[in-house]
Amino acid sequence: MKISDLTRLDAWKEEFHQFVDNGNLPQLQIVRLPNDHTLGTKPGELSPQSMVARNDYAVGKLVDMVSHSPYWKDTAIFVTEDDAQNGWDSVDAHRTTSLVISPYTQTGKVDSTFYDTTSMLRTMEMILGMKPMTQFDASAVPMINSFTHKPKFDPFKVEDPTYPLDRKNGENAPMAKESEKLDFSGVDHANPEKLNKILWKAVKGDKPYPGETKSK
Repeated sequence: MKISDLTRLDAWKEEFHQFVDNGNLPQLQIVRLPNDHTLGTKPGELSPQSMVARNDYAVGKLVDMVSHSPYWKDTAIFVTEDDAQNGWDSVDAHRTTSLVISPYTQTGKVDSTFYDTTSMLRTMEMILGMKPMTQFDASAVPMINSFTHKPKFDPFKVEDPTYPLDRKNGENAPMAKESEKLDFSGVDHANPEKLNKILWKAVKGDKPYPGETKSK
């Protein structure tokens, strides 16, 4: 968690350029950039906002590099910010961000089709010519509506961050003491209920934390 996503990206970049030079890029690559999980508001550690900004910048740099490579014309990059599972904010928690970045997805529109995490997996399998591995991905709705038959091959240019990437939590950061008690030794080791409340406080301030809505 304390390794910067930009450092991780540098390691991937070196390997990617070797694949490009040798013309042997694997059909599937999985890149893990976990900084958006954050370290809460633990004093002395990067703030949640800086960690998310680093994550966004790393993703943007990755897309920039791939889109300027010979492999861009037949590549699709799938991005998801972990699986939807827990926590509450202003919208129902059972959803997450998904991006599909490819010359064949440059429609300028948001695909509002109802998908789930296995939809992304199913779409990858279809592109790779793989059979489903379980009944779950076999029955998933593939993300076909995100794609178009008219590709746009223009490369992507990453923008410089507008938020500082090195801002750290102070001793008096919101819920700093609570953050010090959490386990940040690995991704998802920290209690999600407590961490979600810490992140809400760090970003939303005194705005009331949403409660769970249940039907009677």
